[in-house]
Amino acid sequence: MNNYQGHEFVDLGLPSGTLWATCNVGSNTPENCGDTFAWGETSNKRYNSNWKNYTYSKGNNNQLTKYCNKSNYGYDGFIDNLVTIQPSDDAATMHWGNDWHTPSREQWEELCRFTKLSKVLLKTNFLVPNKLDGLLFTASNGCRLFLPANRPDYGRDGGGRKGACGHYWSSSLHVNDPSRAWYFYFYSEDDYYLGSFDRSFDHFIRPVHAPID
Repeated sequence: MNNYQGHEFVDLGLPSGTLWATCNVGSNTPENCGDTFAWGETSNKRYNSNWKNYTYSKGNNNQLTKYCNKSNYGYDGFIDNLVTIQPSDDAATMHWGNDWHTPSREQWEELCRFTKLSKVLLKTNFLVPNKLDGLLFTASNGCRLFLPANRPDYGRDGGGRKGACGHYWSSSLHVNDPSRAWYFYFYSEDDYYLGSFDRSFDHFIRPVHAPID
């Protein structure tokens, strides 16, 4: 396993050369979920996130004070046209070092396009017995990357618990609705997706690294 600045990574042979960390921010093992962060924040929220305590808002999704490209979403018409998390607001960078960052939407897309995905059931069953424990990405060079499921899945209809799911931030703002940002997610009984979510909500972060010479 490769190591940089004390953090292990895997080279999946992706066209961009992007290197993916083997652990989430706040974790020392691939199977552990780690910490959660609202988009653009660097302190662990751990399921305690909402617009009222979000750093870059005055308390609502149309009162943004940073990362806003539409005046009707900004506080008093605020706009800065920032659409990617800056290093000082990136939990991956601030916790792991300058060469690590939260993957962009494009890097998530590349990961999914150039690897084979399979759902994994671990012996630990740490969320829900006999349900999804994570997603495994297998590259053509034989290297693999594991993302643990990190939340219970209560079902699309709000019904009973059906399994587990994984939610991971990207660094990319949703430019059509700057109160939201892009994230990668998967479910026990469904496929994987790239979608958008309220920035104030907390998700997990899997850091990436640029190619190392």
